Amino acid sequence: MAQTVSVIVTAEERVRLAAIVGDRSRPLKHVQRARIVLHSADRLPVLEVARRASVSRPAVWRWQRRYAEEGVDGLLHDKTRPPGTAPVPITTVAKVLALTCAEPPGETTHWTGRAMAAAVGLSLRTIQRIWEAHRLQPHRVRTFKRSKDPAFAEKVEDIVGLYMHPPAHAVVLSIDEKSQIQALDRTQPGLPLKPGKCGTMTHDYKRHGTTTLFAAFNVLDGVVLGRCMQKHTHQEFIRFLNAVERAVPAGKLIHAIVDNYATHKHPKVQAWLIRHPRWTFHFTPTSSSWLNAVENFFSALTRKRLRRGVFRSIVDLQAAINRYLNEHNRDPTPFVWTKPARDILAKLTRLPVPSV
Repeated sequence: MAQTVSVIVTAEERVRLAAIVGDRSRPLKHVQRARIVLHSADRLPVLEVARRASVSRPAVWRWQRRYAEEGVDGLLHDKTRPPGTAPVPITTVAKVLALTCAEPPGETTHWTGRAMAAAVGLSLRTIQRIWEAHRLQPHRVRTFKRSKDPAFAEKVEDIVGLYMHPPAHAVVLSIDEKSQIQALDRTQPGLPLKPGKCGTMTHDYKRHGTTTLFAAFNVLDGVVLGRCMQKHTHQEFIRFLNAVERAVPAGKLIHAIVDNYATHKHPKVQAWLIRHPRWTFHFTPTSSSWLNAVENFFSALTRKRLRRGVFRSIVDLQAAINRYLNEHNRDPTPFVWTKPARDILAKLTRLPVPSV
């Protein structure tokens, strides 16, 4: 293909091309095409025209030919192309959606992209596009557990009321224990994170014992009072309650949100509550630990300090937990509950009724 092409431009067309180049509201592609023709009219080599117009050599040849065939007007429109692949019929899309929302054949637990593609005669990528457009994710499943507590509504309203409208001259504490925290030591040192490679750690480990963290989360200011103990019986729980009793200023009522663990309902714990009348226990419904705000703190502790930690003894583990408590309490964040009890109860109407 020739490297120098003779492009003839009349004076009238040169003025029109120059106006296109100088028009700042024109699309860039129109300006580039006009420059190609103007430089070509100056008898410049194709390579130089491509450099000055910031395009490729095939683009120079293409628009030189288009100008020769259609003039300036040919530079201002793009030729339409027929679609490469016909769109999927609506009936086929509806079939894919219906099959996806139905049970798969045989004993298969869920639809996969390849299984659906084979069932309807489409490509895997087409199935994926249909699922993405309709927000279908058959490979995922969300678990739930509905509480069978007969007093579920009353307890939810009670606890949510404490979160959203705490009583005056009182402290609202979310209390629980994280038991069986293992002091795990890796059998070999891992490799650090590098560009293009994630950090490594051995899948096996050495056990060095366990500890239990008792924690009281103040939902008003976010401060956490925590104690590590070897066991989690009612004796340790009472010792922890005594520590909280000493930490809370005198004259303030204490509303404690606790779950239904047997330790929290032990007769000696009930006797302790009688001796400390400013305390009131509010029990969460059964199977509803998500109502206990301290669970969020336990989750953050697990992610940030425990899951990837290396602890060669229980002392190392307890020291790491205490350091995290101190760091958390240096910059605490108040707990904010936003969903009213009526919204929680209304959402439960969409769940299946538990069998008795």
